[in-house]
Amino acid sequence: MASLKEILTRRPVAATVRLTIPAGQAKPGPPVGPAVGQYKVNLMAFCKDFNARTQKYKPDAPIAATVTVFKDNTFDLSVRSPSVTWFLKKAAGIESGSGRAGHVVASTLTLKHIYEIAKVKQADPYCQYMSLEAISKSIIGTANSMGIKVDKEPVD
Repeated sequence: MASLKEILTRRPVAATVRLTIPAGQAKPGPPVGPAVGQYKVNLMAFCKDFNARTQKYKPDAPIAATVTVFKDNTFDLSVRSPSVTWFLKKAAGIESGSGRAGHVVASTLTLKHIYEIAKVKQADPYCQYMSLEAISKSIIGTANSMGIKVDKEPVD
């Protein structure tokens, strides 16, 4: 339960905007400008903040960002790492998953690949309290649904 002081100091939210932007490539033009600019947010400050937070990722990585815009025209930016499917496709070297998952194998990955993806995803706010094993199991399930086979033992 929130205390009275927390309730009184909360800033009223004008909008919540969800965007997918390539890492380090936020510009005041479309699609960022119209989506965030309509709430009178300082676009240059938003772009600089987003680009600074995403400089550790590859430039073509699609980053999911949630922007909470407050009534006083300030914003709070929450940035997540690229999706698991993007990581799996990059690791497997394929453009898209299998059209018939379970019947046709699109590619094969090892547990080492899955573990590396899980370490990156563990930094996300939604996964930070999950164990590495739980995240890895979830990634294996996603790989199976994409038609990517996961080898349990490493290939010599």
